[in-house]
Amino acid sequence: MQRYIVNLEQALLEQVRSLNPAQQQAVLDFAAFLRQKVSTALQEPIPGLHKDIPYWIADDFDAPLPDEFWLGES
Repeated sequence: MQRYIVNLEQALLEQVRSLNPAQQQAVLDFAAFLRQKVSTALQEPIPGLHKDIPYWIADDFDAPLPDEFWLGES
């Protein structure tokens, strides 16, 4: 696994080095975006964050689904 990571890093560096500075900046910005996206997804939930948004749960929420649903029929 370690060898694969090294090869991946080397391939990534080779590709980035072949880009012009503006393209390299775009790659850097995208990498930062991906890291932020992952770190945001892993955050703990915030209690009460959506407390003012109305919602409802259908009366038959936990009722079995019909065979048509599972068979993909309309």
